[in-house]
Amino acid sequence: FVQMQQQTIMIDAKEKVAELHKRIQQQLSGANFSGKGPEKPTPLILDDKGRTVDAAGKAIQLTQRQASILANQRAKKREQFKIERPTTEDMMETTFFDPRVDIKPALRAKRAFKFHEAGKFQSLAQKLRTKKKLENLQEQIASAAKKTGISSATKLALIQPSQDVETAPVPDVEWWDRAVLPTGGYEEFFSSKDAMETDKGSGQCALCRGIGRLVEHPLPYDAPAQIKDDIVIPLMLTAKERKKLRSQRRREVEQEKQEKISLGLEPPPPPKVKLSNLMRVLGNDAIQDPTKMEAFVRSEMAKRQRAHEEANAARKLTPDQRKEKKLRKLEEDTSSGVHVNIYRIHDLTDPKVRYKVDINAQQYRLTGCIVQSKGINLVVVEGGPKALKKYQRLMLHRIKWEQARRNMDKSLKKDDDENSKPNECVVVWEGTVECRNFPDWKAKQCTTETAARDFLRKFGVAHYWDLALSQSIIESTDE
Repeated sequence: FVQMQQQTIMIDAKEKVAELHKRIQQQLSGANFSGKGPEKPTPLILDDKGRTVDAAGKAIQLTQRQASILANQRAKKREQFKIERPTTEDMMETTFFDPRVDIKPALRAKRAFKFHEAGKFQSLAQKLRTKKKLENLQEQIASAAKKTGISSATKLALIQPSQDVETAPVPDVEWWDRAVLPTGGYEEFFSSKDAMETDKGSGQCALCRGIGRLVEHPLPYDAPAQIKDDIVIPLMLTAKERKKLRSQRRREVEQEKQEKISLGLEPPPPPKVKLSNLMRVLGNDAIQDPTKMEAFVRSEMAKRQRAHEEANAARKLTPDQRKEKKLRKLEEDTSSGVHVNIYRIHDLTDPKVRYKVDINAQQYRLTGCIVQSKGINLVVVEGGPKALKKYQRLMLHRIKWEQARRNMDKSLKKDDDENSKPNECVVVWEGTVECRNFPDWKAKQCTTETAARDFLRKFGVAHYWDLALSQSIIESTDE
């Protein structure tokens, strides 16, 4: 078997060598080794009629070649290699045909050119130029109006006046005069001759009822914001004085207790035995059985410690009582008047700053609202004087408004930062009112100034918005 395999390998090698020799001979036979150079083309001979003839004078028909573009060549190749799709009838005859499946075409859809209409970009450029010219013209008009003060007057005129107070028509006769005028009108009363005459017996006016020589003095009423009781300011003592008063008070209590014991009203307290005074208090008993006495002393010490801890636990407030105590300390008496502060902020988009403004108002138990609008943000707070003092320190000192705006907009350029309006908090108004206008703390985001004013009008404080807006317009004009 091995010999047969070797013979087969030798035969294959001989065949390959013979084939290689044959190829070499074919290449050598086609090559030009004569050294004469390439043959020249056959000369073109034309007869008297312009036809192509050979050397013998016979007419020859030359092969004509036509130029073809690359697209036509691709079309010919596409027709040659076109795959004929089977018809639907043939496919339905097969058992594996599913009519629900769409057959996608084998070739990609041809992409067509999309040309723009003539003059499209010229018209677009003309629109941009017109828009730019209009913006420049508006800026020039605004700057001129700002210098002359026309813009501020126009904006102030656009502020809606308060329509909450309805003015009633002036009556012909006031209600306080209708009760004493029998004629029912001023003209008839003053036109009569007996209008100012008085009756000699009663001393009253002849035509008026209930008017005489007596003067009525109305009862005095206290003002709603006036404090009736006198405020007693507590005396402030130093730490040394407070310590001295505490010692005197404790000494008096101890002296009273000693007097009761001496009179037999109270039993004397048991001796306070400690390890330090064990020998002095117990005496001989401590010498006879010191171990027993030491255990007794330690039990008494543990009993006193336990009683002390129980007393502390009894005085300790429960979580609900502790929470109620904190709320009671925050709540202030606003029966004599409610203090109100109104703040105006240029930019309140930073969520961290907005959270501080919101959560501090809730923690100080203040009522009011935050109204956010484009270009102006209003914060109205109502409460006691102590809470408002802390809240005012937060708004004017603790919060860095300009730094918060820079952190919010880090991409702001230096030139724009110098020309832009600084972000700050301004106190629009602070004072007292008779009662609260807001039931709790609210936050409202309005898209327009009219919506912000309508929101405040629900609580009867639309004039807060008018005051803040007018001050903002006046400040922008002064700048």
